[in-house]
Amino acid sequence: MSTDTPDLFDPLYAPEAPTPAPTSPAASAAAAPPEREPQHGAGPPPAPPSAAEPEPEPEDDGSLALDRFAERAYLGYAMSVVKSRALPQVEDGLKPVQRRILFAMNEMRLSSTSKHVKSARVVGDVIGKYHPHGDSPVYDAMVRVAQDFSLRYPLVDGQGNFGSRDGDSAAAMRYTECRLTPIAELLLAEIDRGTVDFIPNYDGAFAEPQLLPARLPFVLLNGASGIAVGMATEIPPHNLREVVSATCHLIRNPQASLAEVLEMLPSPDFPGGGQLISTPEAIRDAYASGRGSLRLRARWRVEELARGQWRIIIEELPHGVSTASVLSEIETLTNPQPRGARKEVSQEQKNLKQLVLGVLDSVRDESSDKAPIRIVLEPKSSRQNRDEFMSVLLAHTSLETSVSINMTMIGRDGRPQQKNLVQILREWIDFRYVTVERRTRHRLDEVERRIHILEGRMIAFLHIEEVIRVIRESDEPKPALIAAFGLSEVQAEDILEIRLRQLARLEGFRIEKELAELQDERSGLQHILDSRTAMTRLILKELQDDARKYGDDRRTVIKTVAAVAPAEISVPDEALTVIVSKNGWVRSRQGHGIDPATISYKAGDFGFAVIETRSTWPLIVIDSNGRAYTVKVSELPGGRGDGVPMTTLVEFQDGGKLAQVLSDAPDAVYLFANSGGYGFLCTLAGASSRQRAGKAFMNLDQGERLLAPAKADGNWIAAVSENGRLLMFARAEMKTQSGGRGVIVMALEAGEALAAVAVPADDAVLTVEGIGRGNKAVSLTLKPAQRETLRQRRARKGSALTPRVKPERMV
Repeated sequence: MSTDTPDLFDPLYAPEAPTPAPTSPAASAAAAPPEREPQHGAGPPPAPPSAAEPEPEPEDDGSLALDRFAERAYLGYAMSVVKSRALPQVEDGLKPVQRRILFAMNEMRLSSTSKHVKSARVVGDVIGKYHPHGDSPVYDAMVRVAQDFSLRYPLVDGQGNFGSRDGDSAAAMRYTECRLTPIAELLLAEIDRGTVDFIPNYDGAFAEPQLLPARLPFVLLNGASGIAVGMATEIPPHNLREVVSATCHLIRNPQASLAEVLEMLPSPDFPGGGQLISTPEAIRDAYASGRGSLRLRARWRVEELARGQWRIIIEELPHGVSTASVLSEIETLTNPQPRGARKEVSQEQKNLKQLVLGVLDSVRDESSDKAPIRIVLEPKSSRQNRDEFMSVLLAHTSLETSVSINMTMIGRDGRPQQKNLVQILREWIDFRYVTVERRTRHRLDEVERRIHILEGRMIAFLHIEEVIRVIRESDEPKPALIAAFGLSEVQAEDILEIRLRQLARLEGFRIEKELAELQDERSGLQHILDSRTAMTRLILKELQDDARKYGDDRRTVIKTVAAVAPAEISVPDEALTVIVSKNGWVRSRQGHGIDPATISYKAGDFGFAVIETRSTWPLIVIDSNGRAYTVKVSELPGGRGDGVPMTTLVEFQDGGKLAQVLSDAPDAVYLFANSGGYGFLCTLAGASSRQRAGKAFMNLDQGERLLAPAKADGNWIAAVSENGRLLMFARAEMKTQSGGRGVIVMALEAGEALAAVAVPADDAVLTVEGIGRGNKAVSLTLKPAQRETLRQRRARKGSALTPRVKPERMV
């Protein structure tokens, strides 16, 4: 990366210099967390400006060049979005607006045992004190953390309509009520114990916490989703018990590997359940890099009915998928509408409609308050295969979908980074040690202050008559007490504030008891601060206690499958003949051995290719730009009609036109070459594409064309040029690849082009057809014995054919 790229997080580019952060009274006595080395990972920030290129000074009149001003303004905005809006912190897993909502509710004493209050009251407090933005984004953020289908462990207990998984929005904030959930206490319980720093709010009138003292790694428990400037985050939720187990293991074994952690934290655990069908390798790779994609599938059961009938009941959907979206997708498949400006539906839409209606009779939504998700799918026939029935629906609806993983967050060093699973846990563990240390030190200070006061009271109790006498006889009793008994100012002030009732004899026993308890507590706190082992035991105990109190069972089932659901039901393997016209119309006919003379075409059209194939084989179409497309032979229209235009089956790119078409078994090997003399070997499976827009296959230079592909039946390759030269070389010299330009097949002279290629069987007769003298058709036959003298090495010029002929093709 260039060194003159400005650093997004360099203070030079901040809109304003940061104000020193005052701490709360509770946090003032606590030690600040230690500074850390910047970490670099999958998404490093830009490098700082080069020292050799200092920032230009403004002009004498205070002006600034427009490009420098725009750069400063944009980078300031980008930094604000990244750090103050879109990305969560690794420590508490919250974005600023979520943190402010929870803190405001905690300040309003809206605990899990308190009475619900109007959401509008909370939103007003948040935007008035901490978050100077509109009420809608604040309320939307509150709604999200209250939805049990969005968060694995909701932080707000909502009463009223807080939306539904079908995409229904929440009621207005004047109609809903809220309070904190019990698990939210794990984020807020230690906030008044000196565990975190406080900073001034937007107008300096109040203080708000920089972080919440999370007792668990909520960044993994609830995950996060957001889009910043130039980066995004998509962190999946996880099960609390599994996260705690992995965290405890990493605390006990700081050098534990990812494989060990994954034994206890095997995968995400989504609030809606479903089943995770990705392979263990895919899950491990996603966690190792912090980025990946996992496949989720709905969970269903087969409900047996009378007389052998059955139906499918969908009970859980993939994360982010709603019942309404699934029903809408099925409606789109069974009742397609023309796309874009087209007047009728495409052939692909017709094929999908026929496929789905061939297996599905009806679908209905029977969801209720007792069954949040219940989609009933009834098959066309009870005799059809149940797995094939579900495969069709899984392949074409969101019943099976992908979930992205992009674990980008603000780290302990204050920089956004894409982190792997072990990094996240280690950084949170580090934060937890600092938090517990600050909490312990804060409590120790409180205990020592209390012990100091009680020691003064004990002195006063033991010398009560003398204390009373000194107070009665002194004009300034505080200095007199300090001088008479060696007290501190705090102790003397406390004695002067004691009420007469506290001079009773029983009070002395209470003081002694409390003093002994506090001295024992001080010893324990000091031991925790002095011993890393003792602090570790305390952290582990707290984690395990929280897991027992708040943990629950896994909802998402891990069920690895061999592959994703196929897009179609099984097709009977039968002989078909594919007919393609010059104008690009395609159809199929049953059987082989069809006489081309009996095939009719539209007026002005004629035959381009007649290919004997099978219904289970792919049809490979290659356009004039060298792009390859795949059409399923089984989906081609049959009968004696004209068929359909090729453009309804594939989307030719960049003005490409039909150039070559072939069909064979997927593992069949063909030689693909162009008129420029380059080529390569490739299987039909390697040339296939699942996209209607195809894929780049053969790289063609200006003016080059793709030659007719030749099936590789033998061990020798034949190539013939337009000037009548023939070259034969061993097939082993040819490169096998799935696309590109390939290697030189035959050396050509200036202005010469390659005319045809072939890979004849070792015992086959090779025929070169072309134009001879007087523009007469000429066929030269080369038997295997005659070809021996023509064999050379690849990329040679070959030998001239006798008699001279201008070749057109080889058979």
